[in-house]
Amino acid sequence: MTAQPGMEAQPEMKTRPSGQQFEITSGDQRATIVEVGGGIRAYEWAGRPVLNPYPAEAMCDGAHGAPLIPWPNRLGDGRYRFEGTDHQVALTEPEKSNAIHGFLRWRSWQALEQEPSRVVMEARLYPLMGFPFTLDVKVAYQLGDEGLEVQTTATNVGDQACPYGCGQHPYLSPGTGPVDDCTLTLKADTRILTDNDRQLPTGQETVEGTSFDFRGGKVLGDQQIDFAFTDLERDDAGRAWARLAAPDGHRAELWVDEHYPIIEIYTGDTLSAPRRRQGLGTEPMTCPPNAFQTGEGVIRLEPGQSVTTNWGARLV
Repeated sequence: MTAQPGMEAQPEMKTRPSGQQFEITSGDQRATIVEVGGGIRAYEWAGRPVLNPYPAEAMCDGAHGAPLIPWPNRLGDGRYRFEGTDHQVALTEPEKSNAIHGFLRWRSWQALEQEPSRVVMEARLYPLMGFPFTLDVKVAYQLGDEGLEVQTTATNVGDQACPYGCGQHPYLSPGTGPVDDCTLTLKADTRILTDNDRQLPTGQETVEGTSFDFRGGKVLGDQQIDFAFTDLERDDAGRAWARLAAPDGHRAELWVDEHYPIIEIYTGDTLSAPRRRQGLGTEPMTCPPNAFQTGEGVIRLEPGQSVTTNWGARLV
């Protein structure tokens, strides 16, 4: 573009697919939060990734690091009933006739607050077809001595009650290479079963005696996993943990508070090469797949009511 008289030509700015990048640091820790989707693109400790990143020059793939609001996972046929009214949302996984991961993954978020080690991202979800409710959502990312802490607060700013669930989609990093040689420890007694075609829940089973028993630690090998686990064992602080130990002795860990009764584990097999199986999807969820349809675990938010949930990650 030619500068007009009296105007100084400005250098061309490159627009990244994930929008503006917000970097926070604390000691050897560094994290990058993004405008598009309000998620975490990268988190590393002393140069080693704790969460598997995606490139700044690429679109977010596999929902890497994204908040999943107002529901996580899948909603069969995009249909649900709330307060006696049937609703239909757009199918964002059309090949399986599902809506997936809510509405905020591809929207612009704003940085409400930013400090060297903390940033708070916010978005307002206005009424739309199939979800005639208004939510204010804030996600605070904080780095400290114990690692990364993520606090999500949703407030119903509309004039009627609304259904709500949330999750987030970080991938624990093996450091380098695929997750195959890593050991997963997840003290969860129950796996939520899904059908093969649409990945909608069909029931539950105890992990005892199955290949999905990770309570004592188990090498992933070439096992393909995309299931939600529940009945989580918790420590004295009420936290449940997923731990991914790499062959070099480092361990990436993720914890969830008591608002998250479910952790989804996803080995990334459907991602495109060379991204496939380079991180372990370890997803905090407040409700199971298809919750808006079944009502299981759905939070009812009255006008003016808020709910806050917490999870975090670290390197050991």
